[in-house]
Formats: sequence, C-alpha cells, structure tokens
Amino acid sequence: MPSGRMETVKKAVQKMGTKMETEIKIETETNSAEETYALGFRIGEQASAGEVYTLVGDLGVGKTVFTQGLAKGLGVEEAVNSPTFTILQLYEDGRLPFAHFDVYRIVDVEEMDEIGYEDYFYGNGVCLIEWADLIREILPEHYWEITICKDLKKGTDFRLITVEEKFASALHPQT
Repeated sequence: MPSGRMETVKKAVQKMGTKMETEIKIETETNSAEETYALGFRIGEQASAGEVYTLVGDLGVGKTVFTQGLAKGLGVEEAVNSPTFTILQLYEDGRLPFAHFDVYRIVDVEEMDEIGYEDYFYGNGVCLIEWADLIREILPEHYWEITICKDLKKGTDFRLITVEEKFASALHPQT
C-alpha cells in the first residue's frame, strides 16, 4: 500500500490528538461517543477503494458508533447498525461501496465462503469487519486494525483507540 494512505490515516487521527509510537501504529483518546464518531468520520473521509479495516473491542465499547462515523465519512446516508444476525450489510449510496461485516456469530471461518467474503475483502469499495480476530486466518494481506478499549479509571466515556497497519507476513510468519 502506498505510504500516502498511511499519511491520510495519520492526518485523520492526528486531528483528534495522538501519540505516535511507530510508523504504523497510532493511538488516540476519545472522551465521548461524539468524539469516537468523529474519528470514524475522518477516517471514512480519507478511505480509498480497496481498503479493509478491522474493528476489535469488547461488547459496548463503541464499535458501532465508530462504524457509523466511518460510513458517514464515506457519504453513506442510510442508518448504519451492526449486522449481527445477517453478518454482512452493504451500503452503496456513498462515494464508495461500503461492506460492513459483523462476524461475532461466525462459528466456523468456512461460513465466510458462503457469504462470498472475497468479493468484499478484495473489491473496489471499503470493507469494515467487526470481531475480525475471529476470522484472522482469512484476512487480506494488508489491512488496518482499529482497536477500541475502555479504561473505566479514566471515566465511562473514555476510549483508547489504536489504528495499526497490518501485514499478513507479520501475522503468519513462515517457519
């Protein structure tokens, strides 16, 4: 992926105030659902065709709020909710097609074949996968992992959001 894409993600996250740890890992803090939404929005505005984002975090941490912001940043006008029971929801009214997966209920990764996941992971739109850690073995060669964590010591609305560029070779080292 061109370094320009990393720069666009950096710029989107930097607007929220960030800590840069490495070239491929950015952390930011949000203190409200509105700030989490705004970060998603900024990333959605900068997203390019073919990009895949994974979203990792506990139940109730704000994954749906972030996703709603990202979708709005893509220009999606429809209401966006987690497709927990349908696994996949497509939105085509934005500037790019948006495929939103929630794989929480996937029991076997082979179920993703039935959905035709490759059309979306390797398509010309933007793809976001909630609970992607459950299907890590079929993730594309390159993607952005977004992790949202709560820290109740810092308040009920505090979130630490990490955006990290991932490569399959780092996930599955050859022996």
